[in-house]
Amino acid sequence: MPSNHSSYLEELFSLSGRVAVVTGGSSGIGRGMAEALGRSGAAVVVIARRETELATTVRELESYGCRAAWVSADLASRDAVREAAEEAVKPFGEPDILVNCAGINLRPPMGELSEQQWDATMAVNLDAPFLLGQRFGSGMAARGWGRILNVASQQSFRAFFNSGGYGASKAGLVALSRSQAEAWSPQGVCCNAIVPGFVMTPLNAHVSADPDLVAALADRTMVGRNGLPRDFAGATVFLASAAADYVTGQAIFVDGGFSVH
Repeated sequence: MPSNHSSYLEELFSLSGRVAVVTGGSSGIGRGMAEALGRSGAAVVVIARRETELATTVRELESYGCRAAWVSADLASRDAVREAAEEAVKPFGEPDILVNCAGINLRPPMGELSEQQWDATMAVNLDAPFLLGQRFGSGMAARGWGRILNVASQQSFRAFFNSGGYGASKAGLVALSRSQAEAWSPQGVCCNAIVPGFVMTPLNAHVSADPDLVAALADRTMVGRNGLPRDFAGATVFLASAAADYVTGQAIFVDGGFSVH
């Protein structure tokens, strides 16, 4: 009798019945992650600023048969983060999965980095993930299951391209992932960071505009190309699923070998 492969894979990776909140989910890597979660069965709430992009993302998710909703918010404001969190639970209930992908990329030379730029970077890239983790992590722990995925950066581990405040914020995000894992993993909440390589997204528009630099970055990878949002689908579903019950506190590199080449 043949094995029931589909049942086994569903047991490992299906997200049916789960609810996911994805910040920065209307474009780039976040959008790819939101699609992966939705097409794996989760109901998805996307949080970002621009309503037009949010509405388009939700329509596309619904075209795949996903349950999806959106919340518009500027995550640079702590009050807005708190309000967005409360709005996010209205469509489908409290989330089982939190993906922190929203970010800003202000990277002047270190000597020119202003306090305002530092504060704005920390607010979106580190404070918002902390606040959302505080809002949702304890609830996940109380229910005995949850996932937090924080999207970090190569600059979490090394400095290049004027890392400045951006690198510091992303290094803090990896450390936050470990702290969240320490706090909540005993209650079934696995918390990890995903570390992309260079991906052609709006966040990296300043780099994408230089074809020579884009080519040089591709050459640095082992696979010979830069990343695409769809490259994060597998890692996202794995880390959000039952298959990753024993994976927590980690920084998972999804970078085509960029970091080790």
